[in-house]
Amino acid sequence: MSSVGARKQSEISAVHLAALNAGQAESRTLSEALAIDQVALFDAVLPHAPEGLRETVAAAGKLGILKRMAATGAALLKHLPPEQLDTLATHQSDTVRGWWCFALGADTTISTLDLLARAQPLANDHSFAVREWVWMALRPRLVDDLETSIELLVPWTADPAENVRRFASESLRPRGVWASHIGVFKTHPALAEPLLEPLRADPSRYVQDSVANWINDASKTAPDWAIAICQRWTEQSAAESTARIVKRALRSIK
Repeated sequence: MSSVGARKQSEISAVHLAALNAGQAESRTLSEALAIDQVALFDAVLPHAPEGLRETVAAAGKLGILKRMAATGAALLKHLPPEQLDTLATHQSDTVRGWWCFALGADTTISTLDLLARAQPLANDHSFAVREWVWMALRPRLVDDLETSIELLVPWTADPAENVRRFASESLRPRGVWASHIGVFKTHPALAEPLLEPLRADPSRYVQDSVANWINDASKTAPDWAIAICQRWTEQSAAESTARIVKRALRSIK
């Protein structure tokens, strides 16, 4: 376990940590999610794992959290039959559901359309952790075919669920947290306007923050675009939500 994980463990009650490691509870904070012993959790969830799977998961424990989740998901996809793997998508543990997200993201046999369709329930998961895992898990696949991904995500911007709308912008942020940058959006952010425009006056602060962060990301390499789109939105929308997005979006521009 990393020193960060050990430090986080000391901040959590022994009873709750035991429940997290047994797959009987959900993490309530990022600190709790990072403190979970994923090998112990794996043993609790899959005590009769196929040969080689546990060894791969144990080896992944030495990696950083994102690479660990990705390696575990890929291993689960490789070793488990589909019907057993799919039971993890509704497991009580948010980390286990996160494993499923990364297994889905590693499945190169399905189309982007099917990928997003299968991921949508997890994009609207009640757990903040799962909602983060799912966009991080799918992001590499979405980036591989940006034009199609943008086209398929546009309808998500009109979804009744704020979590789904937020996924539409958060999953393709130019400088997403814990994720590789998307170079084309750093230089040509206008390509993502079909996703951003429908959200410019979104009533949800959760969505507003994502949209503002998207533009703020782009402003670091394309400040003129960021200023122009925010000026246009201000002129076209008198909504308080738009004003809030614009203020946060331009916070890095001096």
